[in-house]
Amino acid sequence: MICYRAAWVLPISAPPVRDGWVVVDRDRIVARGAGGSPERLAPPAGDGGQEFLVRDLGDVVLMPGLVNAHTHLELSYLRDAIAPASNFVGWIRQTMAERRRHADARDPAIVQGIQDGITEAVRSGTALVGDISNTLVTFEFLSASALAAIVFHELIGFRVTDPVAFVDQAAERIAALVPTDRVRASLAAHAPYSVAPLVFRAIRHAVDRNPLSPYSVHLAESKEEVEFIARADGPWRALLEEMDVWEPSWIAPGGSPAQFLDDSGFLGPGALVVHGVQMSAADLARLVRRGATLVTCPRSNEYTGAGVPPLEQFYAAGVRVAVGTDSLASAPDLSVFSELAAMRALAPSIAAATLLDSATRQGANALGFEEDYGAIEPGKRARLLSVAIPAGLATGGDVEEYLVSGIRPDQVAWI
Repeated sequence: MICYRAAWVLPISAPPVRDGWVVVDRDRIVARGAGGSPERLAPPAGDGGQEFLVRDLGDVVLMPGLVNAHTHLELSYLRDAIAPASNFVGWIRQTMAERRRHADARDPAIVQGIQDGITEAVRSGTALVGDISNTLVTFEFLSASALAAIVFHELIGFRVTDPVAFVDQAAERIAALVPTDRVRASLAAHAPYSVAPLVFRAIRHAVDRNPLSPYSVHLAESKEEVEFIARADGPWRALLEEMDVWEPSWIAPGGSPAQFLDDSGFLGPGALVVHGVQMSAADLARLVRRGATLVTCPRSNEYTGAGVPPLEQFYAAGVRVAVGTDSLASAPDLSVFSELAAMRALAPSIAAATLLDSATRQGANALGFEEDYGAIEPGKRARLLSVAIPAGLATGGDVEEYLVSGIRPDQVAWI
């Protein structure tokens, strides 16, 4: 057993603890507390010769590893390759052009990008990711890494002859993978402008066969998406026709993208709804009713021209909010701490504790890893971060506010 002492312990599920400690046995948390004598938790002498060690970490915050609930590691090779855009479809066009240059999922550039992205995520304090993959190529690299993950096999198909077979084939590809205790796989739909309605239904039916499986969708990300769902018109219609994948029988459902997916039966407790930049109060209320989690990626939204997510409205509506970085094609790094700093700037009225909860416990819950990650609690994995803080903060002050102010990777260490 090892007892880690720190100037602050941040359990997430409870207020920060000054002069706190956490006892770890192998890779599991045994207990946490403040002051007192954690040595009382030591095993009796002669009990298998197990030692009880005390390690003082000094002027740090000890906290759970962060959760990046939405990223695309297979796009990491596109770092600095895509220019910021004034509109989302313009950004998509750039991305599609670059991806055509590397069509093979095993392209060395893609593989190196995945490996570098994983390294960067771990270095910046991430313990768990929700990774979107069109090819499942990231699964083996995540399985060999220190990260825990759900790899979402993302399906794109606006004109699909047999939606059920299309989804069943994807489910078979997932079933052929060998999951570990840290890395699993599930299904995702890309977005309402790129996925046929019956494919959405087939995905929901497939995940319902395993009710503990989360599933994901990009939703209400841009004004162009809202226009397309309302009137079957605009830049998305033009792009689908250019690509020769437009389905002439498709009729605009009207209403909002969130209403469309809700009426299709897609939204539910396992849904990770990503972005939500263009959601109304009624849309957010739908997410609350369905028990879905909204994953916000504000830095990416700005870069792609999608807009600015109304974070304060998200929290005011009572929707569950998790945090994602999106990919390196639209974000400068894979640091959830940097995403938190962006969120703090956009949502000054939201308590720092609430933002940190979104970046840890809410993400772990949404991805189905709540038993192991997201908080410092007995029984959970001891995948814990030590974050260096100024000496003055070690003796008092708002440590939670400090953690959402922009933590650098060189301040972060894994215990």
